[in-house]
Amino acid sequence: MNDEVQKADQTGVSLPLLGELPMERVVNFASHKYWGVSDPARFKALMDEARSLVTAGHFLGDNLFTWGRNNSALDDPAFRSAWESNIQNDADQAIVWRRYILACAAFHCVQLQGDFVECGVYTGTGIKTVMDYLGGTAFPKTFWGYDTFDYNPVAGHAFAGQQEGFFEKVQERFASYPLVRLVKGFLPQSFADGCPEKVAYLHIDLNNAEGELATLEVLFDRVVPGGIVVMDDYEWSGIYREQKRREDPWFEARGYRVFPLPTGQGLVLKR
Repeated sequence: MNDEVQKADQTGVSLPLLGELPMERVVNFASHKYWGVSDPARFKALMDEARSLVTAGHFLGDNLFTWGRNNSALDDPAFRSAWESNIQNDADQAIVWRRYILACAAFHCVQLQGDFVECGVYTGTGIKTVMDYLGGTAFPKTFWGYDTFDYNPVAGHAFAGQQEGFFEKVQERFASYPLVRLVKGFLPQSFADGCPEKVAYLHIDLNNAEGELATLEVLFDRVVPGGIVVMDDYEWSGIYREQKRREDPWFEARGYRVFPLPTGQGLVLKR
C-alpha cells in the first residue's frame, strides 16, 4: 500500500494519492490471457505484431486491445501495489483494468454511508485488492462477501479449488481483516444469515442472470444515494448475453440505464 495518503475531511477515511504524472512516459501492458480464441498461438503472434504497430499506451488482455491510452491503473502506485500483491493466477493479472474499475468505485463509495458487498467472491481477490488499496487491515467499512465457495452452482463454471475446505481457505486469507464478513451459501437465501441495511458499494459476479436479478431484488433498494453497483459480466456477449437481456428491463423499469464498459462490466450510479 502507498504510504502517502490524504485525509478526506468529511469522513476521516485515508485515501491514496496519485502523485505526479510523468509526462515523458506512458505505461504499456500486455497479458496473453484471453477467452474465446480458436488458435491461441496464432492469435498471440498476431497481437504481438499489432502491438509493434501502434503508439505507446497500449493495453492487451482480458479480451481488450487498446492503444493511445493512459493505462491509469498502472500509474496509481497504491493500486498497483494492491493489485500485484494479490495476483494468484493469470486471470488476476489480465483483469487489471476490471480491478481498477472496482478500486475507483470503492474510492468513491468508501466516503459514503453504508457497507461494501460482493456477491461472487471465489478466492476473495477482488475484495482484498479493494481493501488493500484503501487501508488494508485498517479498511474502515464492513465488507460482506457472499458465495457458495466449495462448489459452483452454475453449470460449466466450476473454478479451480472449489471443493470441500475451500471456504476455510478463503476465510484464512482474511484472518487479519476484522471487518470482512464471509457468508457461505446460495443466494438470495444466504442473505438470511446476515445482510447490511445500507450498501455503498455492490459488486455482482454470479455468472447467471437468475441469481443476479434475485440479488438485485434484495440489495438494490439498500444502496445509498451516490452508491455504485458494478456487474462483472454485463457487457460480455456469448453465454453472458442473457444477463444483459434480463437486467436491462429490470433497471429500465426503475428509471436506470447501465453504463456499458469496454472491460465487460456494467456500472450503475444510484441516485
